[in-house]
Amino acid sequence: MFLRHPLLSLGTLLYLGFVGYITLGPQPLDDRANSFLWRALTVFGRHDSTQWITYDRVEFGANIAMFVPIGLFFLLLFGRRLWWLAVIFGIGLTLGIEFIQLFLPNRVSDPRDLIANSSGAFIGVIVGLVLTAGKARRIRRAKAQQRPRPASVRTF
Repeated sequence: MFLRHPLLSLGTLLYLGFVGYITLGPQPLDDRANSFLWRALTVFGRHDSTQWITYDRVEFGANIAMFVPIGLFFLLLFGRRLWWLAVIFGIGLTLGIEFIQLFLPNRVSDPRDLIANSSGAFIGVIVGLVLTAGKARRIRRAKAQQRPRPASVRTF
């Protein structure tokens, strides 16, 4: 699998390294008064129509978005037939991250992250299935045309 797709494998490993650094690395210094996110949330909080945009919801959405490429990469590596394996690997990855976070100082393991990350991986698999559906259909048609028909079905 990795030898058949060396560039995809490299991209996947690089992205997994990025996710590992974000989820397991040192927490960035959070100066809440000056960060762009907190200033934006303050602006959103002033308006009735955007008060629902809170830090918890933004973080939840960011966790989903961060795991969408993981589901997509795993699907492309394992293939469409093994889509369920890509979902399992995405869930396993998030379980592993949350478990490791239990033992890291300054990190908090949150059950909501399990839901968000797993959802993101599942969405990535779905996106991958949709994006590759046309190519898969063309490959099936080409294979069907190459197969010889049984003698009783042949038309002349």
